Amino acid sequence: VILGSIISGAPFLGLLGTVWGVMDAFGNIALQSSTSLQNLAPGVSGALLTTVAALLVAIPAVFGYNYLLSQTKQMVVDLENFASALIDQIELELHE
Repeated sequence: VILGSIISGAPFLGLLGTVWGVMDAFGNIALQSSTSLQNLAPGVSGALLTTVAALLVAIPAVFGYNYLLSQTKQMVVDLENFASALIDQIELELHE
C-alpha cells in the first residue's frame, strides 16, 4: 500500500511543485518593469527541479514494486505447485 501510494503520489507532488514554481516565476516577472528570459529562466528551472525530484522517487519505486509483485506471483505459483504435489502424494498414500 505504501509503495503504491508513493508511486502514484510522487509525480503529482512534482507536478504541483512545478505549477507552483512556474506561477511564482510569472508572478515575479509581472512585478518587474522589464521582462526577459533571464528573469524567467531561474524560476522555471527551480520549478522543474520538483518534477525531477518526484520522478527520481517514482521511477525506482515502480521498478521495485514490479519486482516485488513478480516475486509474490512466483511464490504463489510455487506454493500452488507444492500444494498440488502434496495432495497427490497424500492421495497416493491413502490408496495404498
